[in-house]
Amino acid sequence: MSVARVAIAQINAVVGDLAGNAAKVRRAARSAHEQGADVLVTPELVLPGYPPEDLLLRPSFIQKQEEILLQLRRDMAGLDGLHVVVGYVQQRQGRLYNAAAVLCGGAEIGVYRKRELPNYSVFDEQRYFAADGAPLVFSVKGVPFGLNICEDIWFDRAPGAAAEAGARVLLVPNASPYNTGKQDERQAVAERCVRDTGCAVVYANMVGGQDELVFDGASFALDAQGVRAARLPDFIEGVNLVEVDAQGGVRPVSRQADVAPACLEEQVWNALVLGTRDYLGKNGFPGAIIGLSGGIDSAVVLAVAVDALGADNVRAVMMPSRYTADISQIDATDMARRLGVQYDEIAIAPAVGAFDEMLAAQFAGLPVDATEENIQARVRGTLLMALSNKTGRLVLTTGNKSELTTGYCTLYGDMAGGFAVIKDVPKTLVYRLARWRNAQGATEVIPDRIITRAPSAELRPDQTDQDSLPPYDVLDGIMERYMERNESPAAIVAAGYPAEAVEQVVRLIRINEYKRRQAPPGPRVTPRAFGRDWRYPVTNGFRETL
Repeated sequence: MSVARVAIAQINAVVGDLAGNAAKVRRAARSAHEQGADVLVTPELVLPGYPPEDLLLRPSFIQKQEEILLQLRRDMAGLDGLHVVVGYVQQRQGRLYNAAAVLCGGAEIGVYRKRELPNYSVFDEQRYFAADGAPLVFSVKGVPFGLNICEDIWFDRAPGAAAEAGARVLLVPNASPYNTGKQDERQAVAERCVRDTGCAVVYANMVGGQDELVFDGASFALDAQGVRAARLPDFIEGVNLVEVDAQGGVRPVSRQADVAPACLEEQVWNALVLGTRDYLGKNGFPGAIIGLSGGIDSAVVLAVAVDALGADNVRAVMMPSRYTADISQIDATDMARRLGVQYDEIAIAPAVGAFDEMLAAQFAGLPVDATEENIQARVRGTLLMALSNKTGRLVLTTGNKSELTTGYCTLYGDMAGGFAVIKDVPKTLVYRLARWRNAQGATEVIPDRIITRAPSAELRPDQTDQDSLPPYDVLDGIMERYMERNESPAAIVAAGYPAEAVEQVVRLIRINEYKRRQAPPGPRVTPRAFGRDWRYPVTNGFRETL
């Protein structure tokens, strides 16, 4: 029976780093060749990185990529017999294509151009690319391979054309970003593709953080019966091999080639860690600064940052006010000690007092309200940004998705910073992440009292979040249905949520869009995040009522 070895490479590409990405492809190719591979599949657009966005509008970028690809093709001459599938941007007759070239022995065997161009959620490929989808089939050791790219297998036309052209194994380069539920969805789509075509599927996904997006790897291979034969780890670079035959059979080469999926909390935690590490690392920041309050949100952000960057590269700053509870300072100190990070305390009372004095005449006769609370938050933001300017370290903000949804955050205060680690994590999931992280070692890194205390901004006496917001389980349920699923307020009430809470949350979502537009980027982990795939106008006269 004809058998070929296929290597799947999960590569952490950097958008725009053409030479660096080519070097990673070379390393993966050498590793695959040393392991006896006949074919290497790399991720979608691995050469320019994904998504390259408006870099594609720069003629010099396209020209440089062509030069890098030509050199890469020449370099493959020394890897006798290895067919390397490389994702790149092809320019032909004034059009750009999301393409994959098959390189072998210093020659280009063929090029496949993507047919299905996604233009929804975080994707806008139709802005840049033309569609094609003409089948490309090539044989290696008697096994007929076809190429599809990512979205192609979500529909029947491109896989069907490859099967009609004689393919028995579909090689599918991907740049599919992570969100909860996405791994199961990918495998279900691939299983349907197998049923429709009778072809085995080898799915190679990118890994790494790119601005708001996090690519999780989790590549896999299905045989012609739709049975998973191999699955690569989540959020980790690497090269793993499978054997395929001309009848669509697939077998792992090693036991390590089939890794079970992680639980949701582990997936999200690893996405936050990788997104944070790559955002700071790829952009050259030497470390992070976090305002540590003694509350659950900053505690989770601090733990993520330490896992991502190492304790030596993280600094925590406690900035107590006259409303800060003693236990908040005690818990913040305890957590910083547990994680081994640099910890400092800067009291904000002198600065707040100075603002009160300067504004006393302007505020005369007016009641105390959220204005004074926001001054405290803005003093803290100013201090953190000053430390950032002086040290070069990036401020990580600590607001969660529930707060961003409702505007329970202060512009130029707790929203001031460079990267928002949990901006797409609902409050209820923040608690789950804290408990999961504490269960991963012999010692809990987040003090239990931080998890069990009622959440509070501590900007006025005896304040709790629920003074202003519905309970978080109610808030998060409404947010998910309205913001992520596009359900109407009436449908949400019909599902059992209180009408008053639904009206409040929908109103807060609408009136706080201007704040969200000014929020820093952060890792996308839910099916719909504020930012790339939430594009509501700030100036908006539409009102939804029950």
